Amino acid sequence: MTKKEIIDSFEDEELLFVDGFDAAIIGIDTVNYRVVYNKEIMIEVLIAEGMSYEDALEHFSYNIEGAYVGEETPIYCQTAAL
Repeated sequence: MTKKEIIDSFEDEELLFVDGFDAAIIGIDTVNYRVVYNKEIMIEVLIAEGMSYEDALEHFSYNIEGAYVGEETPIYCQTAAL
């Protein structure tokens, strides 16, 4: 599901997206209307931007996953061991 498809399908909901990580969107929590991201893909995006794996994991954990921005805070899903 793309960001545009989610916006079009849930136009009446206030959804919160993480800038720069559209490729990592895997769906939406249709109960609480929170965007769901794949954590591994987000780490890969950070690495592609020039971070080492360790730096990308630390940045993700602290600055993205650890950031609470209200009830619409996205969900971060891990599908494999990192």
